[in-house]
Amino acid sequence: MATGVFIPGNDETIDLQQQVARLQALLEASRQVHSTIREEEVMEQVLRIAVRELEMDGASFLGTKMVYGDAPDPDAAGVLRFPLDDRDGKRMTELLVTPPGGREATIYEADFLEGLSLQAAVAVENARNHKRNLEFARVQQDLAAARLIQRSLLPQKQAAIPGYSVGFRSATCYEVGGDYLDIVELPDKSVLIAVADVAGKGLASAIVSTSFRSAFRAMAVTGMPLGELATRINQQHWEEGEESRRRYVTAIFLRLMPETGEIQVVNAGHNPGFLVQPGGKTYQFDAAGTPLGLLPGMQYSAESHAFDPGTRLLLYTDGLTEVFRGDEEFGPERLLDYFSKCGAQKADVILDALWTTLEEFSAGGPQGDDMTALALCRCEGKAEIAA
Repeated sequence: MATGVFIPGNDETIDLQQQVARLQALLEASRQVHSTIREEEVMEQVLRIAVRELEMDGASFLGTKMVYGDAPDPDAAGVLRFPLDDRDGKRMTELLVTPPGGREATIYEADFLEGLSLQAAVAVENARNHKRNLEFARVQQDLAAARLIQRSLLPQKQAAIPGYSVGFRSATCYEVGGDYLDIVELPDKSVLIAVADVAGKGLASAIVSTSFRSAFRAMAVTGMPLGELATRINQQHWEEGEESRRRYVTAIFLRLMPETGEIQVVNAGHNPGFLVQPGGKTYQFDAAGTPLGLLPGMQYSAESHAFDPGTRLLLYTDGLTEVFRGDEEFGPERLLDYFSKCGAQKADVILDALWTTLEEFSAGGPQGDDMTALALCRCEGKAEIAA
């Protein structure tokens, strides 16, 4: 007689058949639970299986409005509770089940519901992770589009000013940033330049930067004096509300009269602009007022300066001076020293060399802030210098 063969009708055969049936039922339940990646659908499947397959009176998930059959009372005696924990052991919810007629659950029912809740926990966590991944992908797509839009708002070509060279560079710390740079050629042949920095970084500062651009461009074309332009932008920014005031703007405005070789500058709480004259003499355009939008009723005034042949000027945001090598900061003094000793007369050459110097100083460290700079040079000869 062969060993291990069960005789029909034997209790052990019946127990084995029951165990196989239970396993098959649990596997089918698991398949149904994992058949969707949406959290609501996972929970609906679990509740349906608990009530219909086990003929329970009702089932629900604690802390949700999802119920199948009669809603279980969490505080009632006899209600079965099965926790759903994520991989880190954090409680996501609990499965509540009411056996029929208030009776106790059988061992088979309890084992089945415990196995079902374990599968449900995995499926719910996977569904939540999937949702987060989709949301993250959408955010990344939106930020990529915002980055392209913001870059499109920068001057799309270098200004061609006979006898001058002008160039700019801008690199955001994140996908988008709060630095702003603009060059506007006016009907009287003067050129209006703005370099600004919105407080903070990221998307909120980028939105304020775009609003600032609209205000600046709308006022620039009127030809109003530079001091009045800064005064009006300050008041407008202040009146836009508390959130805008938190995102105040430091800015430096410059008007170049190319034919007369004169510049006017207003510094509204911004980093000093550096002017280097022929022979190496330097001058700084320091802040003459508070950042825009910080205080109401501020009045700003412009200072004038000759821009003779051989003169060059640098406007920048503090991302350039706040480049670090360990605990050592590049700083404005080092920036002025570099700029004053740079012998180049083409703006792009100056900026390329400056960016190389900053990269070498940081030894490849991460960029900690938005970085924007504009260089303006007046050539010494009669030939025009392209930007």
